[in-house]
Amino acid sequence: MIVVVVLIGVAVLAVFAGLHWYLWRRLVRDTTAPGSAGRRLGTAVLVTAPLLLLGAFFAESAGLPFPLVRAIAWPGYFWGALFVYLLLALLAGEVLRPVLLRLFARETGMNTATSTEQREEAPEAPGTATEKMPECVAAPNTPVRQGQESGDTPSTPLGAGELLAAASSGEKRSAPSPSTARGRDSAPISRRIFVSRAIAGTAALTAATTVGVGAHGVLNGPQVQRLTIPLAKLPRSADGFRIAVVSDVHLGPILGRGFAERVVRTINDTQPDLIAVVGDLVDGSVEHLRHAVEPLAGLRARHGAYFVTGNHEYFSGAEEWIEHVQDLGLRLLANDRTELPGFDLAGVNDVQGEQVGQGPDFGKALGDRDPARTAVLLAHQPIQIHDAVAHGVDLQLSGHTHGGQLWPGNLLAELANPTVAGLERYGDTQLYVTRGAGAWGPPVRVGAPSDITVVELAATRA
Repeated sequence: MIVVVVLIGVAVLAVFAGLHWYLWRRLVRDTTAPGSAGRRLGTAVLVTAPLLLLGAFFAESAGLPFPLVRAIAWPGYFWGALFVYLLLALLAGEVLRPVLLRLFARETGMNTATSTEQREEAPEAPGTATEKMPECVAAPNTPVRQGQESGDTPSTPLGAGELLAAASSGEKRSAPSPSTARGRDSAPISRRIFVSRAIAGTAALTAATTVGVGAHGVLNGPQVQRLTIPLAKLPRSADGFRIAVVSDVHLGPILGRGFAERVVRTINDTQPDLIAVVGDLVDGSVEHLRHAVEPLAGLRARHGAYFVTGNHEYFSGAEEWIEHVQDLGLRLLANDRTELPGFDLAGVNDVQGEQVGQGPDFGKALGDRDPARTAVLLAHQPIQIHDAVAHGVDLQLSGHTHGGQLWPGNLLAELANPTVAGLERYGDTQLYVTRGAGAWGPPVRVGAPSDITVVELAATRA
């Protein structure tokens, strides 16, 4: 088993390195001259950035001081997002590259033909040197400079004295063209380099703009969505009950106390009846994030705030976090339920808890309840919907997917989750998946804006 894990790790690192080599080739090698400052700088960036990204993943588990973890996380994770969109943009550029090269080649050919026609049609002034100087042809008696082999084309045009000498001896020699003379002083870039620079520049601008807009959306705080969900067994007395659903806040080395304050303020402004924190609240230990999570003590709702674990709690020391969130005033639903006016609210542990013997237990949370009452379940991952259906749950509230977070990540998320975002029905059970309030890894979202959802329960009974 260990050998398999090592082989998989080596394969992943090889692909990671190969993709960065491709970026270096297209962004640096194809656009700069060997030994130039641009090539040295570009190479340094494309060596350092992936190392920072790997460091961001493993810095805290390696036991580094938290300030250093934060210093590595910011550039490392941002490079992760840039890497994705640079790669996508350059791959799109591969489709355009041959088209552009052919287009420029055709234009150059047309310009050359036009210049030739103009020279042929232009009247020649009598007595000029061009009357006696046809195009250069190789001849045995062509005068050569010292050190030049007979029959070779001279690399530089003859001087004025040499031209007069050649003319007086009857030898034929072409006049030096302006383009040839200029070629000695400046070498214009090739079409291939021009196209490479155009594609690389466009890709860099596109990726930077995409990441910048996506980061602004996250750091500015989640937006509020409102959704009404009808439930067949909900009594009229509970009609209009509002639950603020927040998931995947991911407080950690990047999203800290200021972000937590924005989330709390946004939730409290909706004046919900109940707050449901559906896992992945943190990325890091209680020791490092105690100050960052303090604002959560300010959550306010008529029936309180409830919490269930997500997979990242088990990556960050679940036992300590389970105690600490309760110290902040959140009520833990660990395979448990509580009766609220008009419905039962249940919560199960995340499936990651199975690794430490604390996995979800639907029987414990829902087994002995009154099936005539509406059941609302808090479960971090959407894949838990099948157990929810089997236990007669009316509504499951989940997160975990981030809606894909970075497009086209939603396509990958669809492979692993029954629902990536929004409301869907599975038999008699409805599942709502929020995109989450924060972000994991790079604080960037593209095509999957962050949200806090206020779910309003609606009674359908007459």
